[in-house]
Amino acid sequence: MIVVAGEALIDLVPQGTGALAALRPALGGGPYNTAVALGRLGSPTAFCSRVSYDAFGEALLDRLRETGVDLAPVQRGSEPTTLAVASVDAEGSAAYSFYVEGTADRLFSVPASLPSGTQAVSFGTCSLVLEPGASAYEELLRRTAARGVFTALDPNVRAGLIADPDAYRARFESWLPSVTLLKLSAEDAEWLGGTPRQWLAGGPAAVVVTRGGAGLTAYTRDGGEYTVPGERVDVVDTIGAGDTVNAALLHGLAQRDALSASAVAALGAEGWRGLLGFAARAAAVTCSRAGAEPPYAHEVAG
Repeated sequence: MIVVAGEALIDLVPQGTGALAALRPALGGGPYNTAVALGRLGSPTAFCSRVSYDAFGEALLDRLRETGVDLAPVQRGSEPTTLAVASVDAEGSAAYSFYVEGTADRLFSVPASLPSGTQAVSFGTCSLVLEPGASAYEELLRRTAARGVFTALDPNVRAGLIADPDAYRARFESWLPSVTLLKLSAEDAEWLGGTPRQWLAGGPAAVVVTRGGAGLTAYTRDGGEYTVPGERVDVVDTIGAGDTVNAALLHGLAQRDALSASAVAALGAEGWRGLLGFAARAAAVTCSRAGAEPPYAHEVAG
């Protein structure tokens, strides 16, 4: 079982140009997209979050059910669902503004336990920024790592939500001793102001940096550096592409029985290039269609 911990929200995606373009609601949130992608790839997956009882919350859970994701760890609340208003540029890249005050996912509390058979827990995005939920997710990250469970972190930085960048960067550094796999975009890396080698020294067994169409690179503690190119595709938009990479890495590691720091260290060049290539193929499928629509296993076989 892979548990994904973090927010579920609604992306409002413009259907034309201009400030008053019609907005289409789409199911989203980085952790939510990761859970959907893992389910579609065939990994046993559970979602750990707090979700509203409103119509948006019900729609979010319906898709998880359809994908086979275990909802036992989901907490519910009467508060509204978080909204993220997307803007998409000419290259298909998305930026977001958020409506987060008093929403359900901010009131997440640390669960007493995780599902039986949990082998990995994934964290990231807004859930590690917005209090009081952020402190609860942080505590869950530390508890999970202390029990020897594989942990993955995708900070997926949303700078508009971070009131004090320096304090967030310091907090990010404090998470690293509890992280087995750190995955982040080149843009995230630039904003955070560090390097993969510096972050590896903080604790992770591996750091994976995504560079859009330029591909992915994995850095390992033994000095390894492995790169694969991006898959060529006609990009509709990039919504959910990074989340798909996150899911593909976790799924691929699970398939290789490599959800541990020692197993990650033993992957070697062939193992890493195969894993990164799989993630690149999965992300390309997501980019080829509108919204966060990650691939099913048969679409990325081979």
